[in-house]
Amino acid sequence: MQKTIRGFIITVAVGVSVVLFIALYLVVSTVYDRTVREDARHVSDVIAEQTFNSMFQVMRQGWTRQELEAFIQASQATFDETPYHLEIYRGKRVEQLFGPIEQPEMDAQVEDAFASGERELIERDQGLRYLYPLNAREECLRCHTNAEVGDTLGVIEVEQDLEPVIRSAREDFLTVLAFLAPLPVVGALGVGLFLNRRIKRALGVVEDSIERVNKVSDLKEVAFRDQSPGFAELDHLLDNMQELVEKLRGFAVDRDLLEFEIRLLEKFVITSEVVRDWREYVSQLLLEINQIVDAYSLFSVFKVDEEVFDLEVFWRCHPPEEVRQTFEAAVFRAMAEEPHFQPMPEIQVHHHVAETGCTIEAIDPDAIEVQTKSLLVETPKIGGIVGIGVQADIVRDDMRMLVVESILSTLLNVVGSVKAIYKYTRDLEYYATRDPLTDLYNQRVFWELLEYEMGRAERGDYGFAVLVIDLDNFKAINDTYGHGFGDRFLAAFAETLRASVRQGDVLARYGGDEFVAILGEGDEGTPYQVAERIREAASGVALTAPDGHEVHATISIGVAFYPEHATEFKDLFMFADNMMYKAKTEGKNRIGYPTEEDVLEVFRAIGEKSRVVQQALDADHVVPVFQPIVEASTGRVVAHETLSRIRREDGTLMGAGEFVEVAERMGIIHKLDHLMMEKAFARMAETDYQGLLFINLSPRVLVLGEFLRETSRLVEFYGIDPGRVVFELTERDTVSNFQVLEDFVNDLKLEGFKFAIDDFGSGFSSYHYIKHFPVDYVKIEGDFIVNMLSDGRDRAFVRNISNLAQELGIRTIAEFVESEEVLNAVAGTGIDLAQGFHTGRPSETLTPAEPQ
Repeated sequence: MQKTIRGFIITVAVGVSVVLFIALYLVVSTVYDRTVREDARHVSDVIAEQTFNSMFQVMRQGWTRQELEAFIQASQATFDETPYHLEIYRGKRVEQLFGPIEQPEMDAQVEDAFASGERELIERDQGLRYLYPLNAREECLRCHTNAEVGDTLGVIEVEQDLEPVIRSAREDFLTVLAFLAPLPVVGALGVGLFLNRRIKRALGVVEDSIERVNKVSDLKEVAFRDQSPGFAELDHLLDNMQELVEKLRGFAVDRDLLEFEIRLLEKFVITSEVVRDWREYVSQLLLEINQIVDAYSLFSVFKVDEEVFDLEVFWRCHPPEEVRQTFEAAVFRAMAEEPHFQPMPEIQVHHHVAETGCTIEAIDPDAIEVQTKSLLVETPKIGGIVGIGVQADIVRDDMRMLVVESILSTLLNVVGSVKAIYKYTRDLEYYATRDPLTDLYNQRVFWELLEYEMGRAERGDYGFAVLVIDLDNFKAINDTYGHGFGDRFLAAFAETLRASVRQGDVLARYGGDEFVAILGEGDEGTPYQVAERIREAASGVALTAPDGHEVHATISIGVAFYPEHATEFKDLFMFADNMMYKAKTEGKNRIGYPTEEDVLEVFRAIGEKSRVVQQALDADHVVPVFQPIVEASTGRVVAHETLSRIRREDGTLMGAGEFVEVAERMGIIHKLDHLMMEKAFARMAETDYQGLLFINLSPRVLVLGEFLRETSRLVEFYGIDPGRVVFELTERDTVSNFQVLEDFVNDLKLEGFKFAIDDFGSGFSSYHYIKHFPVDYVKIEGDFIVNMLSDGRDRAFVRNISNLAQELGIRTIAEFVESEEVLNAVAGTGIDLAQGFHTGRPSETLTPAEPQ
């Protein structure tokens, strides 16, 4: 049921009256209460001050104990018929000299006053309590010989009961308000009746005018301004309606323009093809615009960095050189008129032609100025776009201008989005292969290229070498000058390393301060020459530290040859790694060049590791450890990742990095995984663990038909909900097994398990996986997380991965969270979970976790 204006006015008046009544009561009551309490505090202070002054004057003349007691009783009796109560407390120093007096037992507040010597006002619901310390003066020490100036000898307590005064005032105020409250309601009723009659008469005039409009052609006959309903507000409303009618006359006739806009907007769908060929996409949009508007060109402006902008100009046909120059100058002038482009930045111009078989005729420069419609924004939008515009003969047609402005506003976001996805996809593909700090290849690409080079060498029957390069004592640099300086030192060393190898040699940062190189086909002497050149160049790397000292470093290099030292790529790397450690043990700053004895020793060490791994499997020495995974926003532990360790004979634990590659080469990694998983499930059951448990799987399980069957048997045996188990596979390990992986993941999901992609963003198929697989979690590559505070590109990758995952309903986990600052940055980008040494180190104890 609709409300009438009269009823609405009365309802509002009553409501406002009630609200004002309550508000006025609360405000006045609060002000009065505060005033009474402030006055009471002042009175209490005066009473205490006067009491003390009286006591002080009497004490100066000396008094007996009887006089003291009489004084206290007289002071207290003064307030018998008042809301005040007076009490005087004697301190311990006075009692030691003059004995105790009859007084109430001291509570904590009185004792605090003795201790602090400060006056204290304690407010209570129904009154005040004022404590006034009696601090010793110089002349007090003549009698109080055991005190010092400033010591608290006593406390005067003044209490006042305010409840009767406040209650009486509130009752009087309520009486007055109750008498005044009906007056606004009565007034509102009279005003409502009066306004109702006037408004109904005025609305009748408006209704008569509207009833005359029955079809579009009637709009030409409507003249609201000829009517006057008698109210200025309604007169203004009729003026606005008249303006609306005049606008509708223009909009109602050009249906083709609206249909064209709808058709064009339907083309604003971003696909992978659009992203890949975004310039061709914009060129096609220009041709679409020409179906309804004779447009010569479309341009967009992108912010590359603080001082450089890209101007992308799309021409319908080939423009003459003078037209290009004139058009560029017109865009530059439009940008110069905007204050946020001052000073004028460097602008890089790129021209594109939509139809190559035609040429634009010469255009008058003044026409270009008049006919160019542009939209420039103060701050970059998606993809760094700051402006877009079209050059066409549209200025004399308001309707066409309106449609073009709408198209430009939409294009500003569409083109920016396409450019952003194009840029981030290209950068992601690039940095999936690169170390962000040094711009060298990363560890994953090194392994792929090493395996590839070994295959080529085998087919071509030639040899090559691997160098493992490690900075000596780099930890001391980090500890002394901080990780920021350490990163700059690593970047400087990487530049020196890049300049020291041959064209075609492969360089990579293996991790931390360790680098690797693959030296292509050559004789045995060449790798040693390259290694010696690298060692000598490294000695020249110097960086000035924050304290002004010049920091240098030396390196140790290990060398291994294919096929002399190994025919498996991982064994070849392990051999070079052992040679690097040999160089360190022999004094550092040298090259570990293998001898026949070294070959025997290294393979003996590899054999020893194989024996240790096999023995650990046989003797059940595989130990699971658990690293917490927390909510990024709250720090609440919700999951753990299970990691494999081997317990040595001395009780210490061997890290996975020491035995995983050996176990993979031996073909028993899946057995270690299975044993570790069974122990982890047993621990879940023992501790009644309620969180999620992440378990890493080796690629070998993909081809083992009994894996899922055996895993299902274990969760049933230990009474574990499969939905609390998340299996992780790394992106790099799954690239070559796509179809097998797809079947495996689908089977996992059917059994109720969850699935996660580890090191997301590190390989080439990140988006392919999350598009085709039912992924529950993605663990973002740790290198992106570690550097996101200092590298804007890494921060952009993390933010875009987070946004994409949210759109797809996939939860995100940040790895390598090593500090509070990184955790806050991770939470700020919307990432769900975090894992790293800052949030918790791996432990044999499975700590409680809250279910999600």
